[in-house]
Amino acid sequence: MSAKPRVEKPVSAGGVVYQRVGGVLETVLCGRSQPVRWSLAKGTPDAGETLKQTALREVREETGLEVEIEGSLGSIDYWFADRSQDVRYHKTVHFYLMASVGGDTDQHDPEFDIVQWFEAEEALKALAYANEVSVLQRALTLIADREGAGPKEKA
Repeated sequence: MSAKPRVEKPVSAGGVVYQRVGGVLETVLCGRSQPVRWSLAKGTPDAGETLKQTALREVREETGLEVEIEGSLGSIDYWFADRSQDVRYHKTVHFYLMASVGGDTDQHDPEFDIVQWFEAEEALKALAYANEVSVLQRALTLIADREGAGPKEKA
């Protein structure tokens, strides 16, 4: 009988970045390879970083945008394996709602092939992972609640 694989529990942090353009709610997604698989910006903490500091840094690096955290969106977790190393991973990713305050998606790092703004409903359809869709849905609900129940332009 073979031994059970080792289990590691990595942690990451990232965010849902949004802006309003002409009253339209947009969010930024990061894409990799062909065909493009769209995801939210996230990454691993550097030594001594808090989850919020990690989320801010990773989003800045991966999207090219300067952002401010507006609140927590909770976390997701999932399992994956590296069979060649006989390791199973139970990963937790903490997400934050973030407002874009500057920068440019053209300044993203090379980890992603493309970084682009999407209208909110299109972003929900484009995301490759169901657990990230649920994070974006939470973000859109939070934004709507803050703005007074709907995707209308701020006065």
